[in-house]
Amino acid sequence: MKLSKNLSLSEVTYSKTALRRNIDNTPTDEHIENLKYLAENVFQPIRDHFGVPIYISSGYRSPELNKAIGGSPRSFHSHGMALDLDQDHRNTGISNYDVFHYIKDNLPFTELIWEFGLSTPNWVHVAIARGRENEKQIKIAQKVNGKTKYKTWDRD
Repeated sequence: MKLSKNLSLSEVTYSKTALRRNIDNTPTDEHIENLKYLAENVFQPIRDHFGVPIYISSGYRSPELNKAIGGSPRSFHSHGMALDLDQDHRNTGISNYDVFHYIKDNLPFTELIWEFGLSTPNWVHVAIARGRENEKQIKIAQKVNGKTKYKTWDRD
């Protein structure tokens, strides 16, 4: 099933952890509708802008999978509203830094996170929820005493 021109449902539900642990990661119809909205409003515009494949390191997570990987119980991933994108080391000429700034400066989103990393994020988390597209919460994830902490983005 295609969610947008260049994104399939199988790409956003694939999980090595789910396969290893035999966890069902099948989204509901509501989650699929959310994934289509995410694909059309965030993923596809990124793909069209850069003109290269965009790699997803994490997409939809069933509640069981989300718990297994230690995700937040309130994760947008468990509702089909978030993607983690990772372009670094893909030989596309596009970096996580490029993707982060393109989203920040050009697209609607509810939440955008620079996930760790200093000069470029280790990956980019982006979420969009209907009716909350213009909240544009931007955060930086950092490890502090072994725990993930989020601080508000204060860069331009």
